[in-house]
Order: sequence, then structure tokens, then C-alpha cells
Amino acid sequence: MSSGQPRVPSSPPRPTPGAVSGTAVYRRNEVLRCGLSDNEIRRNHRHRQWRRLRRGTYVDRTLDLDVLQQHRLLIDAVLPGMAEQTVLSHQSAAAIYGCPLWQTPLNRVHVTRNRRHGGRIKSDVQMHCAPVNEVSVVAGYRLTTPARTVVDLARTLPLESAVIVGDALVSMFGIGPDELAIELERAKFRHGIAHAKRVIARLDGRSESVGESRSRLMLERLGLPCPMSQGNVFEPTGILVGRVDFYYEKPGVLCEFDGRVKYGRLLPPGRSPADAVYREKLREDALRSLGFQVVRWTWEDLSGNQVAPRLTTAINRGTLTTPTGHITPAPPKPARPLKTHPI
Repeated sequence: MSSGQPRVPSSPPRPTPGAVSGTAVYRRNEVLRCGLSDNEIRRNHRHRQWRRLRRGTYVDRTLDLDVLQQHRLLIDAVLPGMAEQTVLSHQSAAAIYGCPLWQTPLNRVHVTRNRRHGGRIKSDVQMHCAPVNEVSVVAGYRLTTPARTVVDLARTLPLESAVIVGDALVSMFGIGPDELAIELERAKFRHGIAHAKRVIARLDGRSESVGESRSRLMLERLGLPCPMSQGNVFEPTGILVGRVDFYYEKPGVLCEFDGRVKYGRLLPPGRSPADAVYREKLREDALRSLGFQVVRWTWEDLSGNQVAPRLTTAINRGTLTTPTGHITPAPPKPARPLKTHPI
């Protein structure tokens, strides 16, 4: 290679089955078989053509990957060196399940071995040792079951982060209280079990976003009453006006977390952000015309106290009037099918 320029294999190895969006993970032994030398591997890394995931494993540096995608690639880099009976757990299992992970460390792959002793922490792997009764298999990965994953994360993450991912798993897989109670009982002598119980008591599978989960915790922090999640609002004639994130039925107060996502990248084709804002205004006007009080908040409000006086005022006003419309709980989303296998 007289030019001194970095090169990649002429026939790069196929992406591993779980690689993000077909992203090729370059493993040293595979790349050597494709014709590159160790010097050329080092040169590709030194010239910032490849990003090192871990020793002997690289990925194209030009890829624009978010932290969850990077973690999934790290999983693909780590697993080939692990024992066959290794099970992905904690935030790594949640990442494969497709959960949001809010302010959750993703610099290490978390695995659990079905034994009582021998856990260890390395720079990119944390091995937990605990009995594993059953596993799920998703896209070829062996994972702790959703209920087990909820409890593991409830033990080890801060409350807000744990509630967010717990809400998501309960919603995705329809996890019931009995399943969580069984996993709490199995974990009763493990570190963090008291914290886990506090997390589990706050889960709501009707939550549909990070913002909604954080909203419930905000309302609790502010000492405000806990609302119902996800309600359908109807006119007196039975015509559906819209769905709201939260509601207080008796005072007729409707609450919306305004994450602005519906005004941006998730818009239907052909609809502009201005169209979405206008349609949302019409919907809110229709809700108010039925006699409901409507309170909205944004990301910025979740960490402050601004919502408390607005919501308190709305609740007080609501007790003085009776809406002409009515609210019913929105039907839950169907649970995602998932098979588990005993070990």
C-alpha cells in the first residue's frame, strides 16, 4: 500500500445478524481474512476512518448513530466473546426490546449469567450473576424477560429513568401486577429491592412517551393529584372529539404534554407544521367549548414548578361547572406477542 492512504477490505465481512440497519461491524479476524494487515487496521483507526467499538472490533466512523444504536453495535461487538448461555439484561435487554432509555448509562453491555457468584465490571461489559428462570429471544438475542428487565432496572436506575423504561415495557408487553410481584419476590435479597418497589408502584402502562412518564412524576413532585392516563373525549351526541394524555374526570380537567413531536418529523405526508398547529388549536377549542378546562405543558415545565398554579386553578374552576361532553378511558394498545423459554 505505497500511497499510505487507509483502505477498507475489498470484500468487507457481512454485518452481524443484529447489526443496526445492516451496519458492518469489522472484526479483526474477519478483516485479516479479507486481506488487510494489522498495520492497515491501525491506520484506518488512526486516520479516523473506523471507530473502535472495543478491542479488535470497529465500525465506520462516518455513520451518524444515536446512543441507542451505538449501544446495539457494542452489544454485537461484545457477544461473540461471551459464553453461549449469557443473557442480555438490564438496559441492554431494554435496548433490544426497543424501549426509550432516558438518562441511562449505555457505555457498558449488561449481561447476566445464571449463577450466584462471579459478577464483574469491565470497561465495556458489566456481568451480573443471579438466577435466571426463563429468557425471551428477540432478533436472535437471548434476553431477560420483560418483567425481569423491569425489576432489574427498577433496582439499579434512578427513579425517573426506571419509571420511563418500566412504563414502556409494561405497555409493550402487557405486563401485569402478578408478573411484577413474582419478579420482585425472586429479587427480594438483591441490592436495590426497596427502591424497585417504589418504582413499580409508580408504573403506568398507559403512558405512551417519555414526556408522559415524566409528567406523572412531575405532578407527584408538585403534590398534585394523580390524573388518569389516556382518555377519549366525546360530544353529547357521542362523536369523538379527541384523545388526551391525562384527565381529571369530576372537575372536567384535560391535560396535554406538548412534546412538539406531532408538529415535526412524525407529521403525515403532505402536512406542514403550521397545519398541525392549526389542527391542534381547533381540537383544543372544541374541547373547551364542551366546558372542559385544558392545561398544557412542555419539556421545559417538567423540571420546574410552573404547572402547579395553572393546574390548581383549572381544577378549582372545573368544580364550578359541569362539562356537556364526557370522557371515557381510551382502550389500551394491544400487547406485543413474545415467547419465553425456561432455562
